Amino acid sequence: MSQAAYDAGIVRGGERESGFTAVQESALKKAAWRLVPLLTLGYLFSYLDRNSIGFAALTMNQDLGLSATQFGFAGGFFFLSYTLCEVPANLALYRFGARRWIAILLVAWGIVSASTAIVTSAESLYLMRFLLGVAEAGFFPGVTFYLSTWFPRAYRTRILAWFLAAIPLSSLIGAPISGLLLGMDGIWGLAGWKWMFIMVSWPAAVVGIIVWFTLPDRPEDAPWLSRDELEAIAAMHASETHDRPKHSVWTALTDSRVLVLALVQFGFTLGSYGVGIWLPLIFKEYGLSNAAVGFLVAVPYVFATIGMLLWARLVDRTGKKIFNMTMALAMGVVGLAGYLLSGSLLFSLIDLTLALVGITAARGIFWAIPPRILKGVGAAAGIAFINSIGTFGGFVGPTMMGIFKDATGGFALGILAMAGVMVVTTALSASLKLMVRQE
Repeated sequence: MSQAAYDAGIVRGGERESGFTAVQESALKKAAWRLVPLLTLGYLFSYLDRNSIGFAALTMNQDLGLSATQFGFAGGFFFLSYTLCEVPANLALYRFGARRWIAILLVAWGIVSASTAIVTSAESLYLMRFLLGVAEAGFFPGVTFYLSTWFPRAYRTRILAWFLAAIPLSSLIGAPISGLLLGMDGIWGLAGWKWMFIMVSWPAAVVGIIVWFTLPDRPEDAPWLSRDELEAIAAMHASETHDRPKHSVWTALTDSRVLVLALVQFGFTLGSYGVGIWLPLIFKEYGLSNAAVGFLVAVPYVFATIGMLLWARLVDRTGKKIFNMTMALAMGVVGLAGYLLSGSLLFSLIDLTLALVGITAARGIFWAIPPRILKGVGAAAGIAFINSIGTFGGFVGPTMMGIFKDATGGFALGILAMAGVMVVTTALSASLKLMVRQE
C-alpha cells in the first residue's frame, strides 16, 4: 500500500479526513472489532471497581463510622497513587508491550478491589484505595497510546469514544447491579457492601487472562490482518501529519499545549468524579431505597453514553475537536448551575444528567487531541503526564464535596465550587484553539 494510494483515499476539508479505500476500511474494521470491545470491557470494570465505593457508602459509611469528609477522602485517595504511578506505568507498557502489561494490570486491580471487602476502618479503606490506584494507573493512558498506534486521525475520535463509552456504561450497568447486590446483606455473615465489592471485582481478572492470550502488541503481531491490510495501516500512519510533534519524554512534558491539556482534564475529571461518586448519596437524600437509587443513578448515564457517541461522530465528520469540546464543557457548567436552582428530584435528575452528558462528551473528544501533538515515547510519556495531572481532579472533586457536605449539611456548596472550576476549564479549552494548529 503506497503513500500515493493512501493519499488518493483522503479528502481534506479544513482538518477533516475521510474516504478510506476498501483495504483501509477492511483493516480498520477488523482492528476495531478485535481490539475495542475487549479493551472497553476492561475499562468498564476499571470504572466499576473504582466507583463502586459510591454505592457501598449507602451502608458502609455507617458500618465503619465514616464522616462525609472521610468518605470523600477515601473516594479521592485512589487518585493520589494513580497520579504518582501513571507515567512510569505507561513507560513500562512502551517497554514491555501492551498485551502483558494490560493483562497484569487487570488481574491486579481485580484482586485489590475485591480485597476492599475486608476493610474495617477509615485507614484500611484509604490503604485499599491507594493500592487500587497503583494497579489501575497504567491502563487508561496505556490503551490510549496503544489505540493511537492502530487507528489514523480520521478514525481516532470515534474509536476513543467507543472505548470511553465504558465510563457511562459502567454506571448504566453497574448502578442497578450495585444497588441490588447491597440486598445480599447477611448472606454467609457478610454485609451487603462487602458482597458488592467482591462481585463487581472478579470479572476484571477474567478479562486480564483473556487479554494475555488474545491481544496483539502491534499490528505486525496480528494474525488476522492480511499483508495488504497491514501495509495499509502502516501507510496511513506514515502519511499522517502532526502539529509540531514532540518525540522525547522531556519535550513532551514541558510543552505548553500538554500543560493546558492536563489542566483541562483536571477540570472535567473533578466534575465527573465529584458528581459521580456522590450521586448515589445525592439521590438517597430524597428518601429512596437502595435499589431505587441504583436504577435512578443509571438514568443520567443512558443519555451520557448516547451523547458521547453521537458527539464523537459529529467531531469526526467536522474535524472541529476543540470547538466541540468547549461546547460540551459549557453544557456541563449549565447542568451544574441548574442543579443549584432545582428544588425537586425530577429537576435535580435533569440538571445532573445535562452536566454528565457534557462532561462525558468532552472526555471522548479530548483524548483525540494529544496524539496530534505527540509521537513515539513522547506520546507514551505525554499522554500519561496529561492523565496523571488531570486525574488528580478525581481526588480533589470527591474530597471537596465531602468537606463541604460536613460543613453545610448539603451538596449545594460543593456543586457550586465544581461549577466554578468547570467555568475555568471551559475557558482553557477554548484557549487551545490558539495553540493547536492542526486538530
